[in-house]
Amino acid sequence: MEHKTEREKMFFKTLFSELENSTKILASSLAGISQKEAQFKPSKKSWSILEVTCHLYDEEREDFREHLDFILHRQHESWHNIAPQAWVKLRKYNDQDFKMMKVKFFRERTKSLTCLKTLKNPNWDMVYISKWGEMRAGDMFASWIAHDNLHIRQLTELRRIVIEQKTKPYKTRYAGEW
Repeated sequence: MEHKTEREKMFFKTLFSELENSTKILASSLAGISQKEAQFKPSKKSWSILEVTCHLYDEEREDFREHLDFILHRQHESWHNIAPQAWVKLRKYNDQDFKMMKVKFFRERTKSLTCLKTLKNPNWDMVYISKWGEMRAGDMFASWIAHDNLHIRQLTELRRIVIEQKTKPYKTRYAGEW
């Protein structure tokens, strides 16, 4: 049986911990938001909190966990097509039940964390070659964390807008420039 190098062990431990931490941050970011607040869109082009939540759910099931498994264990299979931007409208994200979507996302995240814990000596340098180019298992795992962080930032901005709406006519400028 192959032994993991210290670098590989540290890589997994660090990213697994980051995924656990971002899960907690996401839970906090989605707490205390009503259905109406979750559906609010600052502009036609921006996403709502609900749309971000639905996106995270679909990405959890159909992208990151699935594609990491392709790279590590299913090299002979072709990746299925995903369309995260199109799904927002096709799957009517902003019409979904916010509470249910939170439950569904965190259920999938728990599955992902459990799945990751069961990996036996993963080769993070394993490369999957697709029509989009090469992707190492380590690239996919690191991208998963970066994707969470991107949406944590997005949710923070959306929550700020919700707070500004809730506290009108009071202003938040004393807090500092955003």
